[in-house]
Amino acid sequence: MTGDRALEGLREALRLSPENVPLRRHLAESLLGLGRPEEAETEYREALGLAPEDPLLKVGLANAFAQQGKNTHALVILEDVTKRPDAPAQAFVILARLLTRAGDVAEAVKQYRKGVEADPAVADPEFAERLGIRVETDEDTDVSFETGEDDDEVVEGRVRSSWEGPGTDVDVPVETPTVKFADVGGMEGLKDEIRMKIIHPLDHPELYKAYGKAIGGGILLYGPPGCGKTHLARATAGEIRAKFLAVGINDVLEMWIGNSERNLHALFEQARAHKPCVLFFDEVDALAASRTDMRATGGRHLINQFLSELDGVETRNDGVLIQAATNGPWHHDPAFRRPGRFDRILFVPPPDAPARAGILRVLCRGKPVQDIDYDHLAKKTDGFSGADLKAVLDQAIEAKLREAMKAGVPKPLTTKDLLAAASAIKPSTREWFSTARNYALYSNQDGVYDDILKHLKLR
Repeated sequence: MTGDRALEGLREALRLSPENVPLRRHLAESLLGLGRPEEAETEYREALGLAPEDPLLKVGLANAFAQQGKNTHALVILEDVTKRPDAPAQAFVILARLLTRAGDVAEAVKQYRKGVEADPAVADPEFAERLGIRVETDEDTDVSFETGEDDDEVVEGRVRSSWEGPGTDVDVPVETPTVKFADVGGMEGLKDEIRMKIIHPLDHPELYKAYGKAIGGGILLYGPPGCGKTHLARATAGEIRAKFLAVGINDVLEMWIGNSERNLHALFEQARAHKPCVLFFDEVDALAASRTDMRATGGRHLINQFLSELDGVETRNDGVLIQAATNGPWHHDPAFRRPGRFDRILFVPPPDAPARAGILRVLCRGKPVQDIDYDHLAKKTDGFSGADLKAVLDQAIEAKLREAMKAGVPKPLTTKDLLAAASAIKPSTREWFSTARNYALYSNQDGVYDDILKHLKLR
């Protein structure tokens, strides 16, 4: 409650001084400290609109992304910031954490060292120990590092190849989804593609067998964050009454050499034991990155393991339906697009106007509302993702709660309340499209990204 009062005081101060960048940064940092990274992201974005080159704001936004699991977003920012001569020391430490998640621990150690050498105050002994680094400081706060007896054996600190990490039993909860395609607004073209690739083979196995077509394979869903890729994957499982395993990167990646590969194999085995099963990889970027860009051999081994599992080298994948979601398919290894792997790459755009109206209806369900014009709201929220629309509702509710506390009685949400909240939020999809547009125009081999050009009305 004390934290909420402090936040309210900061918000009130910002209402009086909306262009006060240090104050807005303080609010964002407070939100991060309270475990509210989504709200912190909004504040950092607002502050960067006022001071777009401020490195501390950029690092703060990257930290907010990292806490939400938006690793790719965070990496893009930090790789740019750390090239600057005025880069904050904390940027290197956060970058080291992200590189560790991606399996590139050798580079993580180098970045961690840079950060601590620039400012010993950012040192994190627990994280350093996980990296295999011992840090010693003298009385003048100069920093020295040790990694072990023989640095030649070290993938710096991660740990020598002779080390054995503790084995882990990966067991992702197996879901039985009840949501179906009828519960997913719009996306009719996507649904048809998924029916052809996944649903019809299960409903008409004799036809596919006659043509020698195996039941299985992969679909890669890509598009701006927050546009329903996970929801669509879960609905696919519900449509065919299959089990559903939602795999996050943290379910796979580990520090110890070989454990990530073992985890990945265990997850495929779990899906094979529950077929028909939809095995869904969220934020698959770290598992499907281009091997030519890899600095660490550990990362390449993991990608090779993933390709082997997709091919069903040791065990067939019939009945295992593999879907994955990514925000940046252009960073993936081309080998993942070969037949039998992720041979269908489907664009998941932001919801259209009817879908936005439907999303808002669902979000407002069970809340006090009065005469909401959902179609009008949909027209005023062009380009908003489902996550953006949730942010609109959250902000409108927050404003209404503030009114209710002053008046002593709750008041229903109105169209005007939601329009006011929407006007204060910028669609998060714009940033994604600014990057995707360049790839679609200049790196569009075989027309893979034609759907982006159509959506942007460039073709």
